Amino acid sequence: MVERHDWVTPTLGGHAWLEKPVLYYWQAMLAYRLFGVSDWTARLPSAFDASILVLGVYLFLWRLRPGFHLDGALMTASAAGVVGFAHAASPDMPLAAMFTLALLAWYAWWETSLKTFLAGFYLFLALATLAKGPVAPVLAGAIVLLFAMAARDLRIILRTLWIPGMLLFALVALPWYIAVQTRNPEFFRVFILEHNLARFGTDLYHHRQPFWFYLPVASVGLVPWIVFVLVAAVEIVRAWWVERKALFDSGDALNFFLLLWLIVPVLFFSFSQSKLPGYVLPALPAGTLLVSEYLRRQLEDEEQRPALWWIGLHAVVASASVVPALLVQYLLLQHRLPWGTGSVVASVVALVLAMGITLTLRGKLGLRMLRFVTLIPVVVTVGALMKLGAPQCDAILSARPLAKQLAQMETRPRSVAVFGVRRETEYGLAFYRNQPIGRYELHQVPVGEHLLIAPEGASDAITKLVGTRRVSYLGTYAPQNLDYYWVAKGGD
Repeated sequence: MVERHDWVTPTLGGHAWLEKPVLYYWQAMLAYRLFGVSDWTARLPSAFDASILVLGVYLFLWRLRPGFHLDGALMTASAAGVVGFAHAASPDMPLAAMFTLALLAWYAWWETSLKTFLAGFYLFLALATLAKGPVAPVLAGAIVLLFAMAARDLRIILRTLWIPGMLLFALVALPWYIAVQTRNPEFFRVFILEHNLARFGTDLYHHRQPFWFYLPVASVGLVPWIVFVLVAAVEIVRAWWVERKALFDSGDALNFFLLLWLIVPVLFFSFSQSKLPGYVLPALPAGTLLVSEYLRRQLEDEEQRPALWWIGLHAVVASASVVPALLVQYLLLQHRLPWGTGSVVASVVALVLAMGITLTLRGKLGLRMLRFVTLIPVVVTVGALMKLGAPQCDAILSARPLAKQLAQMETRPRSVAVFGVRRETEYGLAFYRNQPIGRYELHQVPVGEHLLIAPEGASDAITKLVGTRRVSYLGTYAPQNLDYYWVAKGGD
């Protein structure tokens, strides 16, 4: 898109790629223009959007719940799902950030009646629609509708359907959809019918998972705060159903709104026949905001304290991530945690951190120290992953070292094709070599001479596919068990 100066049609391998909307691509294009094309600039949009998400949480709490804005922002920033997807060159974080800002703006409008916030709701909802499509207004509409029904005030829906806001939404979101449909008549079929409706209703793209898949996914995404997310959720449900406490009458409906925000996306995507972990990322900020609100209530009522076993469980969960982080190289190479000195040392470190967290939270300052002591294992975990895991991830999972090895071997650039490799390898080679990559399984066999990347031991299968064309083995990339070959052009 950058090379063709095309701001409308996403392109992959020289062909229109209509699977996702355009927001991430626009951001990546701007990053490439400003800083050049590289893997870190490809990730820059997600890092930027994650920063905006955290800033939005900070400003929301500063405006409506002052005193706990830093806690909420740092809890959100340190959630495992936010940290992970902030490093990923994908549309998941742009959607999560814009969706979060939209819902924060809507609740701020509901509590203050300021139309500026309602305009912000429609603006960010439009950007979320440009990030990943109609799923953003569908989820937002469901959350607002359920909130209005729980409040027994359907006028909330009528007030939300503000004509200037809807015009703002249309002005921001629709021009690209109209332009891409005009240039690519197949867009409606490919994007709406296949990548939204068919993806949700069928296993067309082979991402089937059990119904309960998003319960562990969301739980892991909310580490290290998941225990207090559950504590806060249990307290809200008990207040609503057991004690018959009317949250709306008490003047504080934020907790119920956050609970809806957390549950609705998880439940919605649980019914989908195609499941990927990033789908529930927009729900995670609601979880960390629930913890921030729980902390505020606890500190306002000094007589209340969570049970010791909740604190101990939180300490264990928060510290447990240190173990795989310190042993990440073994996990990548052996796909299991080893038994030995390394695992013992890592477990002792985690145990010491867990004991320290428990004793601190049961001490004089209590939950005032929650954010500080929980961030210690988070910093250790992220630091260990970056220092110990990044080089090994690069060698085992990335196409970058393979592309570099091919470039060093070539006397002149050649076309490249793949056979039997992961899709990530195919796309990674396309990025690092800046050229389309053919795939033998899809009958994309280059006519001219080319390099072929295939799993080790695939030479017999390759010979059958290329027929009489000469094939020469050139070498191997051992970390990923891949071989590469030179294939002559047809007739040679």
